[in-house]
Amino acid sequence: MLAAPAFAQAPASTTAPAGATAPAAATAPAAANVTVGATVNDNTGAPVGTIESVSGGNAVLSTGTAKASIPVTSFAQGPNGLIVGITKSELESKVAQATTPTEIAVGTAVSDPQGGAVGKVEAVSGDLVTVATASSKVQVPKSGFAKGPNGLVIAMTAAQLDAAAKKAAPAGGAAGK
Repeated sequence: MLAAPAFAQAPASTTAPAGATAPAAATAPAAANVTVGATVNDNTGAPVGTIESVSGGNAVLSTGTAKASIPVTSFAQGPNGLIVGITKSELESKVAQATTPTEIAVGTAVSDPQGGAVGKVEAVSGDLVTVATASSKVQVPKSGFAKGPNGLVIAMTAAQLDAAAKKAAPAGGAAGK
């Protein structure tokens, strides 16, 4: 899963009556209860999707068409469940843009989400991209890449990609094809 940009949600402001002094916690919005299976709506109440998983301060929001990893802090608790500051169509559009970089070309460096070197693009054939690591060649769909600061990013390390190639290879055959 590739990380998508954070979508900040402006919480509804709460104010104390004039002259009242309330503790700081009383004026802060309630923390959103971001849990697996929770329904997420946009600011207008229209459905966006469902929380598929929560890990490490991020939640994977699935629209049914697209998935995005969004910081838990980007969600607010609304009267009918979770609210996020983006519509379903906007989220799907942003995920599509992030996962279909136009810079996929032979020789382009490929790294993992932490910036570690994975390999280089060896070939592009239709919707498949052949990535050559130090020990294997693996075909990956174009949708498996995102644009990164140093080229292309894939959601696997070189070791994970090599392990996947080894599993996919027929017994006694070459890895990755």
